[in-house]
Amino acid sequence: MENKHTSITIHTTIHASIEKVWNCWTMPAHITQWCSASEDWHTPSASNDLQAGGSFTTRMEAKDGSFGFDFGGIYDEVILHQKISYTMGDGRTVNILFSGDEIQTQITETFDPEDHHPLDMQQAGWQAILDNFKRYTEGIA
Repeated sequence: MENKHTSITIHTTIHASIEKVWNCWTMPAHITQWCSASEDWHTPSASNDLQAGGSFTTRMEAKDGSFGFDFGGIYDEVILHQKISYTMGDGRTVNILFSGDEIQTQITETFDPEDHHPLDMQQAGWQAILDNFKRYTEGIA
């Protein structure tokens, strides 16, 4: 499967201030609460050095212990409350744009797909994580 010249874009609108959204997106204590695509997965740990050249790692595991992996990368650009760009270990890039105000925030995430799974499956998986982020962020005070 050849996906080299295609990128995938997902998005959501969160009913929360851009400051709250940014903090939930970037703070490890929050990341471990929302970064999973389904109820049978969880995120036991996360680390985040949020600056250009800094790295992040998020440990994602099936709750039954059958499978797990580290998701991570190196930040290329970080603009407070506006943009996060990073490169994953396999060279694929991700760009996340944040725009909003005190009432709601839009997130648009564009990423290079990998070559092992269908594009629609990758889009659905990343969107499920983003939807989980929305639920989590809107659900906390």
